[in-house]
Amino acid sequence: MHTRTLGQGLQVSAVGFGAMGMSQSYGPNPGDREDMVAVLRSTIEAGVTFIDTAESYGPYANEELVGEALEPLRDQVVIATKFG
Repeated sequence: MHTRTLGQGLQVSAVGFGAMGMSQSYGPNPGDREDMVAVLRSTIEAGVTFIDTAESYGPYANEELVGEALEPLRDQVVIATKFG
């Protein structure tokens, strides 16, 4: 996977993963929690190291999902979140 440098040396994969659809916007139920955790973990296994989430995607549900899924892989990823 190609990488990009953000800011002053933060290395992330050139392809990121936007997690919004895992808890809102693309239908009433994108999948059960176990399926979404599996998707996030397999994304990391595929080489993606940049994950995007936000408190408003749920609200809070998406950040909690991403946190649960990536907790055992936390040293391998960069998680971006937004608030407002």
